[in-house]
Amino acid sequence: MSARSQHSVSLRRATEADIPFLVDLRRATMSQHEAAAGVSRSEEELLLHRVLARYAYAQIIVCSGTPVGLLKVIRDGAEWELLQIQLLPALQKAGIGTHLVRGVVAEARAAGASLRLSVLKGNPARSLYERLGFKVVREKANAVEMRLGG
Repeated sequence: MSARSQHSVSLRRATEADIPFLVDLRRATMSQHEAAAGVSRSEEELLLHRVLARYAYAQIIVCSGTPVGLLKVIRDGAEWELLQIQLLPALQKAGIGTHLVRGVVAEARAAGASLRLSVLKGNPARSLYERLGFKVVREKANAVEMRLGG
């Protein structure tokens, strides 16, 4: 059974009321990967530079009526950016992220846009992006930049 049929997954625009959930989500999903990559963030950096960054683009991933994640995609002209996708650890590897990223890829292709992202070195999400056709275009100290199309 696919993640799509197992779970009723939808997206809704993030509101100010979602900020506490998103801070907790960020800690639950990224702390381990950031530590492994040698990235250290203060609480202020976590809030201002990750959770609230480009907040107008933030969509809450809702599964069976419950917020379970975050999707931020910048759809700007011919070059889009998958800025963030995070799912609660209990729902990772259930196909939900793959379903959502495939949807963004299909939208970008239909719009004739390339799609780029940055992923921390050692983050297992990189294998998902590679499976979907993303290629490494640049290595940075703690992350790799990847691109699909364009």
